[in-house]
Amino acid sequence: MAKSERRVQVTLACEVCKRRNYITTKNKQNDRERIEMHKYCRWERRHTLHKETR
Repeated sequence: MAKSERRVQVTLACEVCKRRNYITTKNKQNDRERIEMHKYCRWERRHTLHKETR
């Protein structure tokens, strides 16, 4: 099966240490804005805000 072209890969970067820790997918049709999630940062050793990068 072919993958859907609506879903795109995005990289999430920690707002504290600025490292790109996670790669995830999002539906471009439903989520037009950049996504933000609280995820665990192993360099900060705590949960921090991660934002989508370009």
